Amino acid sequence: MASPRTVTVVALSVALGLFFVFMGTIKLTPRLSKDAYSEMKRAYKSYVRALPLLKKMGINSILLRKSIGALEVACGIVMTLVPGRPKDVANFFLLLLVLAVLFFHQLVGDPLKRYAHALVFGILLTCRLLIARKPEDRSSEKKSSLPGNAGSTGNAGNTEEQPSLYEKAPQGKMKLS
Repeated sequence: MASPRTVTVVALSVALGLFFVFMGTIKLTPRLSKDAYSEMKRAYKSYVRALPLLKKMGINSILLRKSIGALEVACGIVMTLVPGRPKDVANFFLLLLVLAVLFFHQLVGDPLKRYAHALVFGILLTCRLLIARKPEDRSSEKKSSLPGNAGSTGNAGNTEEQPSLYEKAPQGKMKLS
């Protein structure tokens, strides 16, 4: 049976991956929603107008929208389908993209309702990354290895092992003041 941590990471990966594939596709093509596509075009024009540095670098609204959309689709596919460390890398890139989008929304003065979804998905990406990168709990390893099976190489009476950091932590409730 999979651990709750694994189930959480997989569920977040698939849900976030599908969301970013969907949002990236909306930025790339009007086939899913013509209204959303035209809204994205309008929004990215205002982002480039508000940040003249992009214009100086030769980045227009079309290039910005399509590059962000393609990166969202690519990272979304990785988050949904590819196992292992690449999911964490895709998660990190998507988190950077969400931060950039939040910056753009603040730059043009959008109200909170226009970028609330970016805040929520940024928090979800952060949670997924923190859960995925958290080290495994060592208590299950300790239960599987019995103290009497440490090996019989000489010091038969001295087979005690050093307790790990997880074992040294106090158990139960702690009083915080």
